[in-house]
Amino acid sequence: MDWSLLGCGRYGHVTFAPDEPDLRAELHAQLAAGDAWRCLRCGTFVPGQPDLSGPVSAAPAVEHGSQIRSKLILRLFAIERFLRALIVLAISYGLFRYRSSRLSVEAAFDRDLPIVRDLFRQLGYNIEHSKLFGLVQHALTLSSGTLTLLALGALGYGVVEVIEGTGLWLARRWGEYFAMVATSLGLPLEIYDLTRKVTVTALVLFAINLVLVLYLVITKRLFGVRGGKTAYDARLRSESVLEAAERAVAARAGVPPAAAVAGASSQPADQQPAPGQQPAPSRQPASDRAAAGPWVPTEARPAADHQPAADPQPTTDHQPTTDHQPATDHQPATDHQPASEPQPARGSAGRDS
Repeated sequence: MDWSLLGCGRYGHVTFAPDEPDLRAELHAQLAAGDAWRCLRCGTFVPGQPDLSGPVSAAPAVEHGSQIRSKLILRLFAIERFLRALIVLAISYGLFRYRSSRLSVEAAFDRDLPIVRDLFRQLGYNIEHSKLFGLVQHALTLSSGTLTLLALGALGYGVVEVIEGTGLWLARRWGEYFAMVATSLGLPLEIYDLTRKVTVTALVLFAINLVLVLYLVITKRLFGVRGGKTAYDARLRSESVLEAAERAVAARAGVPPAAAVAGASSQPADQQPAPGQQPAPSRQPASDRAAAGPWVPTEARPAADHQPAADPQPTTDHQPTTDHQPATDHQPATDHQPASEPQPARGSAGRDS
């Protein structure tokens, strides 16, 4: 299921026209019907004018993909928490009312008990074996101080459940932490209750609480699990349509994606460096600067790093002319002396004369 499309179908598309030219071209398309802008939630090009415009830093925060799915799951847990709070607060209210009018309640119970017992007996059910009936009978024997403590405890538990449900419904980070801690504190008591007697209700409530704790810790990366909030935010940014467009612009420009996010297009014109001025190193994120080492001006890098002319020194090391010396070592003209050997020709010439 495409949760982003589901979100757009529920809440509508969200389009944005950034002021940066390269990023603006990435989010814009020219269709036969006119201009179209990419939705920041589902990535679909929507014909018409953009909903918002401005610098990329003013782009709206849009939920998409896994965020929408996670929000739906958290709201299901929130509904369960609200139902618990409603039941517990009703019990607290009933205990306060019963404490203030205990005699009248006991009289009404004794008066109506035979009628209720006969009604359920005709339906084939004996209320004497009901746990609820036993709980009511036990409550009638409690003192006023005990009833007050029980009512206050139920009230406090109901308030905690309301806070949990509110934080989960709003999908706030504090609500996730609060729900995880409050639910974890109740797990040992539920485990102890299961060791005494296993019931379907206790098993279901224990399973819901355990699943909620594991879901919050693993998927929301609470308490530093799986990289913590930093890794969680990085995963959300990786699913962002706007982040994908920035990476595409960076790939075409041949620069790292992190540099494109804080590139020259997002820097105002009055803050651009002068032609002879060194660029500010703060345009590169701190994580990338730490991985690349200390920043060195571009003008100082070729002479210090490359140094092609000083290292090879081909003339002084090789010295092909002075070492080889073909003319002085071979000396073909002085050793051969072909002109001085044919002396008989000069002698014969003298005898002839």
